[in-house]
Amino acid sequence: MKNLLLLLSVFYISAFQGIAQSKQPNILFLIADDWSYPHAGVYGDPVVRTPTFDRLAAEGALFTNAYTASPSCSPSRAAILLGRYPHQNEDGGNLWSEFPAQYPSYVSILEKAGYFNGSTRKGWGPGDFQVSGLDHNPAGQPYEDFKSFLTERSNDQPFTFWFGSTDPHREYATNSGIQTGMALDEVQVPGFFPDVDCVRNDILDYYFEVERFDRECGQLIKMLEELGELDNTIIVMTSDNGMPFPRSKANLYDYGTRMPLVIRWPEKVNPGTVIDDFVNFVDFAPSFVEAAGLSAPTMSGQSLWPLLAGEKQDREQVYLERERHANVRKGDLSYPMRAVRDHEYLYIWNPMPERNPAGDPSVHQSVGQYGDVDNSITKYLIMSMEGKPNAGSPDFFKLAFDKRPEVELYDVISDPYQLNNLAEDKAFATVKTRMREKLQSWMKETGDLRASEPRSLYWDEVRYTPDYQFKDYDFKQRIEEYRIKPPFGKYAKEGIPCLDINP
Repeated sequence: MKNLLLLLSVFYISAFQGIAQSKQPNILFLIADDWSYPHAGVYGDPVVRTPTFDRLAAEGALFTNAYTASPSCSPSRAAILLGRYPHQNEDGGNLWSEFPAQYPSYVSILEKAGYFNGSTRKGWGPGDFQVSGLDHNPAGQPYEDFKSFLTERSNDQPFTFWFGSTDPHREYATNSGIQTGMALDEVQVPGFFPDVDCVRNDILDYYFEVERFDRECGQLIKMLEELGELDNTIIVMTSDNGMPFPRSKANLYDYGTRMPLVIRWPEKVNPGTVIDDFVNFVDFAPSFVEAAGLSAPTMSGQSLWPLLAGEKQDREQVYLERERHANVRKGDLSYPMRAVRDHEYLYIWNPMPERNPAGDPSVHQSVGQYGDVDNSITKYLIMSMEGKPNAGSPDFFKLAFDKRPEVELYDVISDPYQLNNLAEDKAFATVKTRMREKLQSWMKETGDLRASEPRSLYWDEVRYTPDYQFKDYDFKQRIEEYRIKPPFGKYAKEGIPCLDINP
């Protein structure tokens, strides 16, 4: 009898373990709006406080070379959902586009397989998904918040939920960062900005919103813990594109494309894992579909689970691109770019170098001059420096707002801010050829229209969807705020060098 009971116990334990192991995981996707690498505590930033992100890194995998497919909201988010490069998503490669619903997203695939799906705040977009026949945002059914979503979901149903914060997108409340105790003197200013206190203060205001995103993500994770669902949930925490500053967002330099990324899933990810291989956001969709035990349609990305299991994959480089960002050129023109980045070099191809990557200076269209750069005190400070470079410093205006050559090549090890273009340096001719051939090969293999028609007008001519005007940015008021309440006063030192800006 004892042997029979023992056998039955083993049988039931094995059966239970088999059910548990076959249970489909939940997916919680936490995405910031305009957050750059390396602005998290675990990456070594001395100022910004990101305990949630740091915790997920300790309990899962931290990625040091994760890249958005495009440094612009709509194409980046479409690439996440569809697992396809932006140029493969037709007009979905633009900001303010129509969602290419002819391709299945990981959300729609999981929904058909029985997953309960939802999203809150910023999903895919900005753009028009209804014209594509969808009755809700492709990121998931809309919910007021994660709590209401969990309340409606049945307990035994796997779910996928998209938490789309609008932090740290602009605008910022002036001095919000410094008033929380963050110190100007500790800010690490990127080399393409003037290192002055009002720029440091602008970065602190950005950090304030990064911290708010981190805090809200922690609240969602706490809900999972209280439900006992934490360890059966794949948690991804990342951003869609780089920080809303000059030469960052909407650019293929690292501060536009290199993203913070952690993934926690105890079933597949060992705590404290660090991944230095290159990861592109097109990898998320096939990873989620595979984790659910489903067969994915043809996608451009690679599943991340073999990489996290220690298997070797072709991840020695990453490919990047952008088309039309804001509508800031006469004739609705795009500014196309393609790039390849490896551990040593970044190669950028600008097929239409006669256009300005920051937008036409005279085209306001309610977004301000050089409208592909988000309005800020940093932007207007640099604009005021036109024709007045300081000896011994980079020409910040040219870096942010000038036209660029057709080819750019940077040594990312010795030049982490990508300031010194080596494309015409004969010593790097072999490197330039090798990187160009890699990029061209990828473009042909993935069906990029610009491989065969470099100057195609396709992305110039597709619909730009907004039917309203953007709110004007009153930069005179912003500058006056800096004059009246600098970090300035009791919060920091006197004599802020930005106060001589003449709007």
